[in-house]
Amino acid sequence: MEYTRENISTKLRNHGINPTHQRIEIAHALFSRHEHLSADQVMAIVNTRHAETSKATVYNTLRLFLEKGMIRELVVDPTKIFFDPNTTPHHHMYEVDTGRLSDIHGDIQITGLPPLPPGLVTEGVDLIVRVRHAS
Repeated sequence: MEYTRENISTKLRNHGINPTHQRIEIAHALFSRHEHLSADQVMAIVNTRHAETSKATVYNTLRLFLEKGMIRELVVDPTKIFFDPNTTPHHHMYEVDTGRLSDIHGDIQITGLPPLPPGLVTEGVDLIVRVRHAS
């Protein structure tokens, strides 16, 4: 699907979000690229069109999108957080050397999960395979 600012406005409304100018621009940066972006990358993309969006606005908007289930948050290490507009269950590969995060295509099966404490159920499993170029 090609994302335009018009259909992004509809998408935001469908998730119970008021489509302000800045929210539309942030959503457009995320959804139109089909990439995994950090908050700083989102801010840089948004501010190339309109240099008016603060870091706080970007972070608050990303939190709102997370709360509404529009995006996923992927913590690849304590200093690297990416946001994924694909919320369907899937796994990722993180290239340590380049900082690139990509989807893993194909079937991955995980077996042998530990028993859960009473009262807990598995909500999902997120797998990030970290790779680097061989020396």
